[in-house]
Amino acid sequence: MKNSILDVVHDTAKELNEAGVMNKQTLREFDALCLPKVEHFDARSIQAIRKKAHVSQAVFAAYLNTTPSTIRQWEQGGKKPRGTSLKLLNLVANKGLEILA
Repeated sequence: MKNSILDVVHDTAKELNEAGVMNKQTLREFDALCLPKVEHFDARSIQAIRKKAHVSQAVFAAYLNTTPSTIRQWEQGGKKPRGTSLKLLNLVANKGLEILA
């Protein structure tokens, strides 16, 4: 598997911490810099993510710890996911619904 430069640098930072050269606080700050970008989704994309998982709005809402009404509003463009919901939606989009099971 091919690693990105960021993955290699991050692994090196972990090893420096394990060797006692980098303190835990610096490693955590580095971890925060390496977090993946949170993508924003439009209504059509949200619906496509749910349909790809083959679940109803109610089931999708349960996985994302929100209400079916909220999912419906996202899919109709009335509201946009944000905060924790947006982060969870990114996880599902990238790794599948089973990541939350």
